[in-house]
Amino acid sequence: MTEETTAARGAERDWWLRTLAIFQSPRPVFAALRNDSQEEVEARQEPVLALVLLAGLSGVLLAPSTGRLLDEDLVDGSLAVVAVLVFVTGAIYGAATYWIGGAALLVGLKGAGSRGSYRRARHLLAFAAAPLVLGLLLVWPVRLAIYGRDTFRSGGADEGTGATVFDGILGLFAAWALGLLIYGISIVERWSIGRAAVAVALMLLTIVIVTLPFLVPLASR
Repeated sequence: MTEETTAARGAERDWWLRTLAIFQSPRPVFAALRNDSQEEVEARQEPVLALVLLAGLSGVLLAPSTGRLLDEDLVDGSLAVVAVLVFVTGAIYGAATYWIGGAALLVGLKGAGSRGSYRRARHLLAFAAAPLVLGLLLVWPVRLAIYGRDTFRSGGADEGTGATVFDGILGLFAAWALGLLIYGISIVERWSIGRAAVAVALMLLTIVIVTLPFLVPLASR
């Protein structure tokens, strides 16, 4: 084993540890994103991929259409088919959010005066999504254990107060992710929280401007 290989594996291990540490001590994790060298970028590729995939699954599970999958003739009442659909659409949604959301974040960062790269913006977005992954791993197993198949069909036992409670808890994880994004920007860019919040506001405005021409025709149908 060469010294380069040993160093590369050590760097990869460090980034996996940072990924786990982001919930307790996010400052050094986001500070490490300032290092945009090829070695560091390659070392954090796998953690970024895992975060993007799992956050995408979390987003798809929250979609109202996912709660009606067992009503579809295509699914034929099979939980295995539901699992495959959720995984595939989650992967697509995660990848789309990573690339398109990363571009929107870059616009917001540039608008606030950043000189960072598109790649760093994408990685920042991925690590800020870590609370969504935590919500996926902690909340959804409990929800599935309580409601089972009713989670994926309309008119089931998961409707009502219980569903509202679970949605509220997942909403808190989403708010955490948003706050972590603002905090992460402030660390990476060495900005104040206010300036980082402006960058996020510009990112959201960019998303609205880009998606509005597509949403208006759908809403008028």
